[in-house]
Amino acid sequence: MTRPEFAHDDIATAYQQYIDGHGFLSWLGLSVETVEDGRVVFAAPYDEKLTNPASDGVVHGGITASLVDTASGFALRTTFDDPATARLTTTDLDVSYLRPATGDLRVEAEVIRAGSSMGVTDALVTTEREDGEWVDVAVGRTSYRLMGEP
Repeated sequence: MTRPEFAHDDIATAYQQYIDGHGFLSWLGLSVETVEDGRVVFAAPYDEKLTNPASDGVVHGGITASLVDTASGFALRTTFDDPATARLTTTDLDVSYLRPATGDLRVEAEVIRAGSSMGVTDALVTTEREDGEWVDVAVGRTSYRLMGEP
């Protein structure tokens, strides 16, 4: 079967609509920046509600892990015939924290392999420092069970 061609702008719009209608992801303020075959970039603005109490404004590590998982799943969806109806579930999520996140966040996820039943992605989360420089805060690798389209 030949994979249909999807306009990346259409997929990005569909992803953003899904995020906007999702309680947790919309609460994060997640926005779609880039969608390509096997790769996405999402952004989340810094918000005090995402920080650990008494941590001098450091974003909670669970937020960072959620960004890795979410972007990775959406990147894998681009490998399906129809990204909008693709079904998958996380089987393994590994996040290595490099430094505290204290500003706006960006996550880039890239598909390493998408097989018939399993997919693997790598992700990088960065934060914007006060001087405007973007620095790495976490790297992640995620595995998924791919269940295809319904």
